[in-house]
Amino acid sequence: MGFKRHTYICSELVVSVGTYHPPITMPASLTSHRSIFLILWIVILCGHAHARFFSRDPLSDGVSTNSWEGLLRLPSTITAESSCEQTYGFLPCTTTIMGNLFLIIIYGFLMFKAATFLSGGSELLLEILGPGIVGGLFLPILGALPDAMLILVSGLSGSKETAQSQVSVGMGLLAGSTVLLLTIIWGTCVIVGKCDIEDSIAIDSRDTRGFSLTESGVSTDIWTSYSARIMVISVLPFVIVQLPQILNSTSGRHLAVLIALIVSLCLLAAYCLYQIFQPWIQRRKLEYIKHKHVILGFLTHLKKRALGRLLNDNGEPDKEVIRKLFTTIDENQDGSLTHNELRALVIGIQFEEIDLDHDDAVKRIMNDFDTSGNELVDQEEFVNGVCRWLQRAQRARVASRDAGPHTMKFLSDFHTETKREHDLLDVGDQTNEEAEGIENSKWTSIKAVLFLLLGSIIAAAFADPLVDAVDNFSEATSIPAFFISFIALPLATNSSEAVSAIIFASRDKRQTASLTFSEIYGAVTMNNVLCLSVFLALVYARGLTWDFSSEVLVILVVCILLGVFASFRTVFPLWTSILAILLYPFSLALVYVLDYVFGWS
Repeated sequence: MGFKRHTYICSELVVSVGTYHPPITMPASLTSHRSIFLILWIVILCGHAHARFFSRDPLSDGVSTNSWEGLLRLPSTITAESSCEQTYGFLPCTTTIMGNLFLIIIYGFLMFKAATFLSGGSELLLEILGPGIVGGLFLPILGALPDAMLILVSGLSGSKETAQSQVSVGMGLLAGSTVLLLTIIWGTCVIVGKCDIEDSIAIDSRDTRGFSLTESGVSTDIWTSYSARIMVISVLPFVIVQLPQILNSTSGRHLAVLIALIVSLCLLAAYCLYQIFQPWIQRRKLEYIKHKHVILGFLTHLKKRALGRLLNDNGEPDKEVIRKLFTTIDENQDGSLTHNELRALVIGIQFEEIDLDHDDAVKRIMNDFDTSGNELVDQEEFVNGVCRWLQRAQRARVASRDAGPHTMKFLSDFHTETKREHDLLDVGDQTNEEAEGIENSKWTSIKAVLFLLLGSIIAAAFADPLVDAVDNFSEATSIPAFFISFIALPLATNSSEAVSAIIFASRDKRQTASLTFSEIYGAVTMNNVLCLSVFLALVYARGLTWDFSSEVLVILVVCILLGVFASFRTVFPLWTSILAILLYPFSLALVYVLDYVFGWS
């Protein structure tokens, strides 16, 4: 009789099945970006060789006369159940713990490279095309692409039973990415970006108070608070899909998944639209603050010229004093102020906190005062305009017993209010960036597209084998796949974002801190709408069971706690970073207790 002799080939190693070894032998370290191509080459080479038959008679032990009993048999460990299925028919697989751990590291590194290429291509594209559709639509989607791809393949391949067991990998990744970003990454950014806090504002590039828990930290602008609020709203689909479990109903679970999917897709569209129009909203807010600076500077200048008397004893604008001011400003005494006369007036005005162009200031005054539209400001228009601006500034008055209604203390109150709004907007060094014609813009465009294509291809190609490796490692170690994907996979798909966020936050500036935390909240929002939409679509299309109560609770707790906290404040002392980092082990412990102590899973 004859029997098959199986041979496995990996790199230059050939192993016979007389003693079974897992088909895994790969490089143990990766030192540079170029190593990705070496890894791909090794992965392609690793595969099964073709089997062949022995034509010789089988060996006998020389004792038994029965030829069947005296045969040297193959080890009983070589069974169909102990074999593994190769992804795409050629990628390596193994059933051992160390083999699967090594594969998770290799495939995780490849997913990390995919995320890095996607991030690099997105930034190049943003430099060329600017914000708006690119920054609001493509970049958030591309940033969430590796996570979405892993979630997709976790429940797409194999039978319904296989998908049900592997889909926990996708849920682990979804929960792990959210928790990692809002705990360890968020807290680390506070630590590396800390500055001295004075009057609820972190002073740029000044860090003299060391690790003071209350007097050192970071502060952000108001837009970052808006991003945190949007993140809190994005958890709504989680609440909807969990309602049948809360109500102990089994009949409405499939319908709840569909409703949550629709709501998630609507939130995704709304978020992308908000990102597209956000630059326009920011410019409008900036224009509003500039206008208030003009009002403040103009009234302060008139107050000096009128020797502090712009109001009468009743606290009303003194029109006679304002008319006399008009006479002194009207150089040619023709009864109207031209653009040049107004410009001569505002040249001596110091506009605080901002570098405002004098022509821009004159234009704003002319637009507010010239009600007739003849490009001239007559005496009555001037008086009415100054009165309107005085009344507007008076609304910022802070109640004080030692400030009578006729005093001009309200101007300092108006200045305080304007400065506070300016700090919240944190316009910083923002300028109207012109679309500079980059010399190598064509090559930059090609490079951006190549990065995006390469990142997308790598993410699509190695998402499935990574999920299989995690599932196999879970079976080999009896560790739930959720915990493996919760800890390991986010490190692969979010590490490039995490490193860039930490480096960016370390510049110790309020503007960079605002951008860093806004990106963190935006990434979590995309997890909650885009990645969850993919997950819900899988569950609904394949008829899978939604049984992730503890995982959803962890996402809700972390998102709502940190999101609400960040929604109503713009300063974060150092002690907030400690609480945020502690939320990570708390999340893991919460899932374990709910699933394995209270039996939620």
